Amino acid sequence: MKNYKKVHVGSEPRTELHDQLNLTGAEVSVNNLPAGGGIPFVHAHKDNEEIYIILNGAGTMIIDGESFDLEPLDFVRVSPEGKRQLKASDDKPLEYICIQTKENSLGNYTQDDAIMIE
Repeated sequence: MKNYKKVHVGSEPRTELHDQLNLTGAEVSVNNLPAGGGIPFVHAHKDNEEIYIILNGAGTMIIDGESFDLEPLDFVRVSPEGKRQLKASDDKPLEYICIQTKENSLGNYTQDDAIMIE
């Protein structure tokens, strides 16, 4: 069994990578909202925080009733109980990655988790 798995993502409206990459500690989705399009519902989570990474375009995010603009290379972390919704701007699509992981589950990271091989 290989220690990695690679997939290529197209321009579908939403691609969830959980099953495609056999993820065990996070959910990752790649999302493409057309200009003027949006997520048609407000949602929150039971356990998972979300990290939104804006790749291209422009849009608006509403969290707990507070609205702010989004542009490329914005990163937004939302706690599980945060009520959230996204919308692309009227004149530009919005491309983003969303990573879900259980809140407070990160132990070691970066250098603390690395093992030097050579």
